[in-house]
Amino acid sequence: MINEAIESGSGDTIHPMNFLLSEDLNLPAVGETRQGWVIAHRNNEIVIDIGAKSEGIISGSELQHMDDDTLEMLAIGNEVFVYIVSTEDKHGNVVVSYAKAAEELDWLTAEKLLESQGVYKSQIVGQNRGGLLVKVGLLRGFVPNSQLGRQRRYSEASDGHGRNPVGQPISVKVIEVDRQRNRLILSERAADKEMREARRSDLLAKLAEGDVLDGHVINLADFGAFVDIGGVEGLVHLSELSWKRVSQPAEVLEVGDQVKVYVLNVDRERERLALSIKRLEPDPWTVINQHYHTGQLVEATITKLIKYGAFARIDDEYELEGLIHISELAEAHVAHPREVVEPSQKVAVRIIRIDPEQRQLGLSMKQVVSDEYVEADLQMLTKVEE
Repeated sequence: MINEAIESGSGDTIHPMNFLLSEDLNLPAVGETRQGWVIAHRNNEIVIDIGAKSEGIISGSELQHMDDDTLEMLAIGNEVFVYIVSTEDKHGNVVVSYAKAAEELDWLTAEKLLESQGVYKSQIVGQNRGGLLVKVGLLRGFVPNSQLGRQRRYSEASDGHGRNPVGQPISVKVIEVDRQRNRLILSERAADKEMREARRSDLLAKLAEGDVLDGHVINLADFGAFVDIGGVEGLVHLSELSWKRVSQPAEVLEVGDQVKVYVLNVDRERERLALSIKRLEPDPWTVINQHYHTGQLVEATITKLIKYGAFARIDDEYELEGLIHISELAEAHVAHPREVVEPSQKVAVRIIRIDPEQRQLGLSMKQVVSDEYVEADLQMLTKVEE
């Protein structure tokens, strides 16, 4: 009889139904994440084959909160991962959740990203005063303001209207994962640093002297301006900002300005890049004879006093600087230029020498009133009056 005990050859007693207890039924457990296949859509539910005696059911209430992209992933025949919510509902079904499984997998992804320090490309989905919200799968990670990338910080600083970043792409690194507190902290700054280094090496290998590139000003220092040309920073020295005399970079540039730069030098060994802005502008010394001539009267500003004379900058759009030799400051003997002029003083001077090759101008205050130039001055005055 089926309910009779059967004796084995060893004398042990074995119940005839023990084979059901020893058979692996692959029973699901609450909290487990399983691989499965979508086998049916019915009654606002989705049926998942999870390899167990009973199929898993994704409820209609969960489906109502899914977007079209997620629903498309749950098409019949697709392989999916689901989370076991309950091993049996009132109808005897195993209740599963795609969203919770995806969340679990996303936490695992976040932990792997934290360990590997890989760069994750995503999208900004929200913003608050403290920083940005970024999607990592179905999770929402937080990028504090202190962890924003340099370009984003400079863009915000230069944009008084505070552009809405929601929807913009972003690359981040995971710097903290705390599943218990539902805390996922990301850093755009760390990702930027790694990507800049990769782009820097690649770009430095391709750059050549004489290249003309677009960039934006990211920092100003007393000695020049730093310009980003697509992941590589280069220095425009103070002397390369303009053909005009510039005392501080802030006189001609602001952080965030878009500029074109000329590559002066590429030091691949030290990974340094020297740039110029003025080399893309006409050099006034190459066309000086078109704008000035010997004997011409001009207004100038004293810029510097030295033992043998004074430097003066012509007050026009070219702002060329010339030397007034001490012997050309006055008719009388002058022991030191400070006896006659001082810095920032406006003076009338006459151009007495032009040397484009040496980039030199000779100026004179003594010859402003000179018999030698009376006729030329009268002709110029007549032209002005006409």
